[in-house]
Amino acid sequence: MIDPNQLSLDTETILAGLRGWVEVESPTFDAAAVNRMMDTASRDLAVMGARIERIPGRMGFGDCVRARFPHPSLGGGEDRPGILLMSHLDTVHPVGTGGASGPLAFRREGSGAAERAYGPGICDMKGGAYVSLAAIRAILAAGAATKLPVTVLFTPDEEVGSPSTRDLIEAEAARHKVVLIPEPARTDGGVVWGRYAIARFALEAIGRPSHAGARLAEGRSAIREMAGQILAIEALSGEDATTSVGVIQGGQWVNCVPTVCRAESLSMAKRQEDLDVLVDRMLALRPSGNDVQFSVRRTVTRPVWEPDAAVRALHAQAEAIARNVGIGALPASSAGGGSDGNFTGAMGIPTLDGLGVMGGGIHTLEEHVMVASLVPRAKLIAGLLMSLEG
Repeated sequence: MIDPNQLSLDTETILAGLRGWVEVESPTFDAAAVNRMMDTASRDLAVMGARIERIPGRMGFGDCVRARFPHPSLGGGEDRPGILLMSHLDTVHPVGTGGASGPLAFRREGSGAAERAYGPGICDMKGGAYVSLAAIRAILAAGAATKLPVTVLFTPDEEVGSPSTRDLIEAEAARHKVVLIPEPARTDGGVVWGRYAIARFALEAIGRPSHAGARLAEGRSAIREMAGQILAIEALSGEDATTSVGVIQGGQWVNCVPTVCRAESLSMAKRQEDLDVLVDRMLALRPSGNDVQFSVRRTVTRPVWEPDAAVRALHAQAEAIARNVGIGALPASSAGGGSDGNFTGAMGIPTLDGLGVMGGGIHTLEEHVMVASLVPRAKLIAGLLMSLEG
């Protein structure tokens, strides 16, 4: 194994490539935009020598890209259980957020250790995805090799809970020995070795229409019903589990009493049993009166993932590499927010998450990466890729 510090990794080169990815905007619900990002990633992977497979999207989402790198063992051996490096390329930012004149157009601010680079999805998680490829590229350029075959899987729908890809993620992970996920690093530079349980719900209120000016009293507002239910839902939050409503849609004309109102909510808990209690309370919600209808439907679920002995050993290996490449201590913790690590970790496959770049402002118009973190995090990932063995 070559020392990761000897690899040719340059900050400006990495940032230039990352900028190209960030400027291909890819919001989850725009399948064509996501597929343009998959095209870009596929070309970069092909240039690196990977065998590319495009997996068609479904449920209205974009495609997946699976890339396998040739391995000297077993006559090519890339189908032997190895390392799955997994990332999503969808973002929460609509097309136009970046570009040449958008509110989050790529820019750099500051200098030295405080320098930041801004852009849609630059931290969550195109930064980690691109740095991972930079690590593989540097390993190949050095004539070095990994002890296990490496597969890269890029997915299109993580930001909405991976409804179209969970089965693919779990099937691919089952064929590997370890999963590495370059989601953003924690604020202290640490990694994630567990994630909280998450459940999402679709809410619907149905009222009775009428003319809002001439016959207001005859109507029953679906928006009013939903408003009351939202207050009840958010009141369910406590120390053990939280719930919130993040999307609401209702009405078409201000002079019509709205008949339908729809919303989405998200619940999270550190322990599965606490989430199960909250789920039961959500599903038990009923309409406030006989003149309106209200329903709750459970949609996407992410199971709780807790670190076991294998994950702790994987973290110890990563921390030793982090100290060698100048990162220093590499704290590990469980985190909220959810990722595709929930699935692979809950399956019992050793998974380490949060290996990506340092930054902040995730999901806002201040999303950024710390430029100084690009090379050290690439070295960390490279060191893991080269040292992990069966």
